[in-house]
Amino acid sequence: MVWKRDSFGRVCLRFLIVTRSHGLFRDNSRDTIIPLKEFHDFLDHQPMRTLMRKLIMAALLATLAHSNLCCAKGPAYDTEKTASDVPTFAIQGEYVAKGKGIQVIARGGDKCEVVEFEGGLPGAGWTGSDRKRTELSLAETKNFVKDLEKVDRKSPTLGAKPPESAIVLFDGTSETAQDHWVDAKLTDNGLLKEGVRSKETFRDFHLHMEFKLPFMPDDQEQARGNSGCYLQGRYEVQLLDSFGLEGLDNECGGIYKAAAPNVNMCFPPLSWQTYDIVFTAARFNDAGIKTNNAQVTVKHNGVVIHENLELPTNTPGGVLNGEADTPGPIFLQNHGDPVRFRNIWVVPKE
Repeated sequence: MVWKRDSFGRVCLRFLIVTRSHGLFRDNSRDTIIPLKEFHDFLDHQPMRTLMRKLIMAALLATLAHSNLCCAKGPAYDTEKTASDVPTFAIQGEYVAKGKGIQVIARGGDKCEVVEFEGGLPGAGWTGSDRKRTELSLAETKNFVKDLEKVDRKSPTLGAKPPESAIVLFDGTSETAQDHWVDAKLTDNGLLKEGVRSKETFRDFHLHMEFKLPFMPDDQEQARGNSGCYLQGRYEVQLLDSFGLEGLDNECGGIYKAAAPNVNMCFPPLSWQTYDIVFTAARFNDAGIKTNNAQVTVKHNGVVIHENLELPTNTPGGVLNGEADTPGPIFLQNHGDPVRFRNIWVVPKE
């Protein structure tokens, strides 16, 4: 069994035991040819089945020990104070020059990735043309951006006040955390931790939420600030530190296995970000047959990334199985990374 990483940085496992050719199996460990019937007899022998199970388990454990599926991930910083000692933290972020936007991603050690956008930053002038990516050392990155203007964009809906008709699920107080969430836990500075679901359930609604993704420079892609916001406990809008990435369905703002965001609006890690989501549940007739797909519009940091998008089915990993027109909770997934939340409210629709 071997492991490798695919183009998205995910670990893939492959069991390489034998290969088959013209009805024969090749035993790679001895490099001899075994006829098909003898191979079946070989595996059917009880001591051999026990041995094979042990060998496969040992190989699996050895493989996982070298992958980020079970070994300790790099450090996760959930505040600017704790991240400030990392050399690449201060230089990561967004920059602008004439006719161009720049995103600097902190990588492991003293490495950075510089991403250049023609026309401006995503959601602020980028033409949608191919990005130019360059890996640089910290010193090279400092030289690259020395004459550029660094910008700190804020979502226009950051700090949005709930209307009178809203149900305030979390306002930074322990009272709202305990009253509205199952197994709610707060940080010392009053932020809601991941891994909770709302006690209230909703059918059609408008959701506002604010979230902060951790700074995890030594990890990549799906191992970096991973969580998810499940609408009705059934449909996931991804949460992930995908700052500077391509903008796929399994990255921030994506609807997993359904649709990539129209534009990757992810801000740098440890920036406060917003989702403003309008959701309409699937509809079923009296016979239980679905007549209309669920539909969602999502604004990420004030920019529409999905508009009236139909959701053909539910997302794996939710707290409710399958689709229904019955109400469901808001579920903030725990994927092992310290994602933080504040200012969460819902306006149910009639």
